[in-house]
Amino acid sequence: MWKAYVEILTLCVLQTSALEKFTAAVYEHSVILPIRTSTPVSYEDALSLMNQNIVVLERAIMSAAEQGAHIIVTPEDGIYGWSFTRDTIYPYLEDIPDPQVNWIPCTDPNRFGHTPVQERLSCLAKNHSIYVVANMGDKKPCNATDSQCPGDGRYQYNTNVVFGADGKLVARYHKQHLFLNEDQFDTPKEPEFVTFNTSFGKFGLFTCFDVLFHDPAVALVSRFQVDTVLFPTAWMNVLPLFSAVEFHSAWAMGMGVNFLASNTHNTSNRMTGSGIYAPDSPKVYHYDMKTENGKLLVSELASHPRLSPTYPLAVNWSAYASSVESFPVEQKEFKAPLFFDMFTFRELAKDTGNYTVCQKDLCCHLSYKMAEKRTDEVYALGAFDGLHTVEGQYYLQVCTVVKCKTTSLKTCGEPVETALTNFEMVSLSGTFGTPYVFPEVLLSGIQLAPGEFQVLSDGRLVSQNGLSKPVLTVTLFGRWYGKDSATDSSVDFIGKSFTMIVVMLCSCYAFIN
Repeated sequence: MWKAYVEILTLCVLQTSALEKFTAAVYEHSVILPIRTSTPVSYEDALSLMNQNIVVLERAIMSAAEQGAHIIVTPEDGIYGWSFTRDTIYPYLEDIPDPQVNWIPCTDPNRFGHTPVQERLSCLAKNHSIYVVANMGDKKPCNATDSQCPGDGRYQYNTNVVFGADGKLVARYHKQHLFLNEDQFDTPKEPEFVTFNTSFGKFGLFTCFDVLFHDPAVALVSRFQVDTVLFPTAWMNVLPLFSAVEFHSAWAMGMGVNFLASNTHNTSNRMTGSGIYAPDSPKVYHYDMKTENGKLLVSELASHPRLSPTYPLAVNWSAYASSVESFPVEQKEFKAPLFFDMFTFRELAKDTGNYTVCQKDLCCHLSYKMAEKRTDEVYALGAFDGLHTVEGQYYLQVCTVVKCKTTSLKTCGEPVETALTNFEMVSLSGTFGTPYVFPEVLLSGIQLAPGEFQVLSDGRLVSQNGLSKPVLTVTLFGRWYGKDSATDSSVDFIGKSFTMIVVMLCSCYAFIN
């Protein structure tokens, strides 16, 4: 009875003091990395490295607080880096308790053993009156009574923690979807749906590769109705569809939530791209492959974006495309790989036109007008409807306009960073079988196009007045979560295995960590 009373009283206080807007911050951190070793370093050496990174994060936290930020997100792996084994990560781990224990490490540091990293993060939050989101490692002992207990007698988790403005531990999340090289960590037995309430909205959090899957990412928005997602990540840019700023801004728009994405910064691994994204448009973002500098971003957001007058309308993603007949065929189809998926393409042969390309049940319709049809650049409309099987297994339906790397059609789908062709009008739609579609527009130089396009309620991505810079890609990226376990008989097992080996050899921490 008393607990219910406290919960009701807390809710009333939050509602009474609720803020319509809040100031958010994210920090893209150039992580100080450990020296690679096959044997564990001492605990003292591990703590020394972590403290070096926390010193850098502290400056960002202080600056964000001085600018009035209510919350700051720091990156995945931001405290100790990556490329560990189970044994070599161990000195960096702490036992992180369930937030229900009502603990402020800054004022009670020894309550749960030796936890200097949690103490320091807690004090940073408390001393600067700001919510601090960080990523670190959690360790939990287990024994033979647990059939899933690892042989070394402990679980190790890639973990996000949140400390409130009073220094209290308010949230702990264990990453569900580990990437290729994360053998140092264990997967939780069940997905965790972690949320917490503040006077400036309801928050949920998950980590990096989680964003590609339904649980916990989509569930936090659809079932738990969070206003804002907190997203520490170590994201490697993979063009043309998986640049960090491109995909994260699209996810915010497609799911209708605020999205605070904090990326690590490491140009040798193509890691860059952080942002503060609202459902209607990016607020501020950062992409830098020229320096090794960190970057603090600060912006104001609506605390409850669903109540905002600019909140996007509900979209029936297949309405328009299903109501129109296919445009007359002007060009022959051709096949080309895009991130190891075999797309069906048609070349955009003129400066203006209407094109349709289909694969399986997905038909993509495009109407467009170029300012000029250049002879040195080729664009194509592509469709993919199938199970992606490299670095993970997830079902995609994608309609995309891409600039080809060269004038050879074989290069359509390969990474391209610059373009010269301007589009005066674009309208793209598709017969999607999923309601989860994320609209991407990426311009030359890896630039977004805030306010330059819109998604209509019938599922069309349109830019009626043209885009301000030459186009790299215009995409409707669909995720059909219910078909993730499907099999694709067209995928050759040997070819699939080969591409997996290529990906693992070509990137230490590739694509999405």
